[in-house]
Amino acid sequence: MGIGYRELANVLRLRIEDGTYPHDENGTLPKHEELAEEFAVNVKTVRQAVRLLEAEGLVTVVRRRGTVVRSRPPMKRLGAERYAKSKWKYGLVAFAVDREASGRTWTPGDQTNKIRQVSADAEVAEALDLPVGAPVYERARLVKDGTTPTHTLTSYYRPDQVEGTPLVNPTPGPAGHGGGFAVLTLQGFEPDAMTESLHARMPTPDEVEQLQLPVGEPVVVLKRLTSTKDGLVVEFARGIHSAAHFEWSYTFKIPD
Repeated sequence: MGIGYRELANVLRLRIEDGTYPHDENGTLPKHEELAEEFAVNVKTVRQAVRLLEAEGLVTVVRRRGTVVRSRPPMKRLGAERYAKSKWKYGLVAFAVDREASGRTWTPGDQTNKIRQVSADAEVAEALDLPVGAPVYERARLVKDGTTPTHTLTSYYRPDQVEGTPLVNPTPGPAGHGGGFAVLTLQGFEPDAMTESLHARMPTPDEVEQLQLPVGEPVVVLKRLTSTKDGLVVEFARGIHSAAHFEWSYTFKIPD
């Protein structure tokens, strides 16, 4: 008598973890019929086991390719180190810092860029100390690791601080040499302090499509508030991150 689908899923999960089925762009599970023969079960049991692994984010069923093993080594998403002034003042933007810390290559084209003027919602208005509905610039980016989307990041700015700068230029990629923080510095609004908050939730249908998320994978929502040395807020940002693509890393001095 063959094993049940949960037991089969356990075996396949172990094979994924030990590398029997590689975690790379070419890694796939054997065909359903082959697994059914190997474990003396019917194809329905195999499908149920695969659905369980898909819900865990371990595999993705891709038409004409089969059951693809998802890449498991996550990219490091650094904490304070990714925003070091010594990096962006000399041309290295934040998402590139993460790529280099993870041993990955990157190009400016890994980040899209959509600029528009919108009315501030309640959260943006509170962050930028503006009335609800006041005009603000929205800079929305989709960031990819190669061809795979990893996260979105949407920043909001007061028009009087960024009008006529590269921050409102729709050219794809970072906002000039050193990115947005370098632009703000040249405008006289050098970023000096930052508050980030994180929480996890299940994605919306639009987020599933944009980030190409498998069934069951959550997202990590990041909110970032950036201010100058004298406390003036110069950016509010919201990011949606594919949870399986990042390992969040923070190094800090323990307060007395």
